[in-house]
Amino acid sequence: MILSENDQIELRIIELKQEHQDLHYIIDHLYEEMQPNQLRIRRLKKRRLFIKDQMEHLKSTLIPDIDA
Repeated sequence: MILSENDQIELRIIELKQEHQDLHYIIDHLYEEMQPNQLRIRRLKKRRLFIKDQMEHLKSTLIPDIDA
């Protein structure tokens, strides 16, 4: 079965959303450690933000252009 470009984008958004949630979960658990590794947390937060930006970009590609 061949997916349309929009379907492929929507699937990618779902994958990114799952990765974003996973990172959120990991970051929360790292904070609960006795001595949290701040560098690791910072890197994971940057990755999570990058993923969020990717999702927003992909979502914007799904919105059709309207001629003014």
